Amino acid sequence: MAETLGTWLAQVIQAVEPWMSSGIEKGTRWQSEIADHLDEAKVGIVCLTSGNLTAPWILFEAGALSKTKGSYVCTFLLDITPGDVEPPLGQFQHTPFTKGEVLKLIRNINGYVEKSGERSLTEQVLSNMFDAFWPQLEAQLTDIKNRPKPKTHPRPQRELLEEMLR
Repeated sequence: MAETLGTWLAQVIQAVEPWMSSGIEKGTRWQSEIADHLDEAKVGIVCLTSGNLTAPWILFEAGALSKTKGSYVCTFLLDITPGDVEPPLGQFQHTPFTKGEVLKLIRNINGYVEKSGERSLTEQVLSNMFDAFWPQLEAQLTDIKNRPKPKTHPRPQRELLEEMLR
């Protein structure tokens, strides 16, 4: 999912250079490699699925990115809803996998590109690029979403209510 989204994002906004921890070479000290890349990142998209929602490495990477001054953490939800995401990841503004929500995310990323002094796209060019490449992303992520996955248990209503009250 992350590779698909990263490739697509680099096509839509050419100033973006996605990096994924799965690209770490064998034999490398992965913690320092991840920390170095996260320190440089201005925007991080944490791809969440029912299969990785509570994985320690997701929490590690999101936590490291959120501590970097001036960085933004965006969660991208493929086969789950915002109510499925517990804190600490639940504190971030989520992007469910819908055309409108993904467009909002892309607009925000384009804005972050501009804030960092890089060459951002005009709204018209961004809209055109998004419309041209959206069907590709939608098809690929829908295919991933429809693959068999492990069973998950929805969070109990009481737990959700207690979280909201806190």
